[in-house]
Amino acid sequence: MKKHYRKEDDCANCGAELKGKFCHTCGQENLELKENFGHMMTHAISDYFHFDHQFFHTIRPLVSQPGKLTIEYMAGRRVQYLHPVKMYIFISLVYFLLLFKSGHNEQKANHNNNKQQTKKDLVAANKNLDSALKSNDVPAIVKPIIEREKKKNDERLKNGSKASREDVFDFGEEKDTKRAKKLPGTSRDSTYEGYLSNQAKLPADKKDGWLMRNYNEKSYIYQNKYGEKAREMFFEDVKHGIPKMMFLLLPLCALIFKIAFWRNKKYYVEHLIFTFHLHCFIFLFLAIIMLLQMITPNGWGLDDWLDFIGFIGIIWYLYRALRVFYQRSRWRTISKIFGAGTMYFLTFSFCIVVLLAITALV
Repeated sequence: MKKHYRKEDDCANCGAELKGKFCHTCGQENLELKENFGHMMTHAISDYFHFDHQFFHTIRPLVSQPGKLTIEYMAGRRVQYLHPVKMYIFISLVYFLLLFKSGHNEQKANHNNNKQQTKKDLVAANKNLDSALKSNDVPAIVKPIIEREKKKNDERLKNGSKASREDVFDFGEEKDTKRAKKLPGTSRDSTYEGYLSNQAKLPADKKDGWLMRNYNEKSYIYQNKYGEKAREMFFEDVKHGIPKMMFLLLPLCALIFKIAFWRNKKYYVEHLIFTFHLHCFIFLFLAIIMLLQMITPNGWGLDDWLDFIGFIGIIWYLYRALRVFYQRSRWRTISKIFGAGTMYFLTFSFCIVVLLAITALV
């Protein structure tokens, strides 16, 4: 696409003398400042397809030649390839969008399946209520409540209407609904004020520490805001913090590679670039696996096979990438995979714990 350049030989951005189409000081292209709409759109489309060309030119060696892209990039041949951080942000964005979308759809399907109660469910609930009324273990004060719920179910059966799961009083179902609303490991008190009141009555050595007090406070906030979905929404917030955690985990992963391959005498930044490229492939490969699982009919039963292919594919790619980039023998590379993999798993687990703590306390 034709571009229109200025006739002046000074940079419009920094004023440096030009010796070509780009400024050697700031890098700005010496394009015409007052361009018409057609020229502006032509320039924008050109920049877009330049990114598009770079992306596909980068994906080819990333997928087909494990480890080769990092070697090329560190050798200085970079213009034709996307910057590793830019590529990671783009691919991880696509991957996590697919990950969250697939999880949301599954949750929605389960909710729809449990939303309505059939006539059979109402009859079963009434049987449990009858058993509770005849039982001597049920306190007399509770029986009037059970009778009212039984009458409601009888009316629904008579009218042929359906009841939601929350409306059916199933005495035989052993659930503590108050506990179901709260986060794991929190107090049994129904309100935060009650929790503080009970804490004030305890001796100093038996009171909760600062961390538990803040954790319980956050639990009651979730409970008041989301009700019975408190625990579900908490883990939803944790899940949405994983992309940030993964980005912060990359420097730690590079440090693991530096420790594992310290005899290669590579700079830390080389391990970091390799880590970015490795995670780019993993996210891209897993995104393709998820897309295949979404479009494949459930009756075919291919989900487990696709998961297995994903696992084997990542292990094989890791082995090839490590061997090409670090130039180690076959068995030495395999031993490094076990060592570095164990360190990565421990680091990842620690980061998950930190993420849970931050979500629960902040």
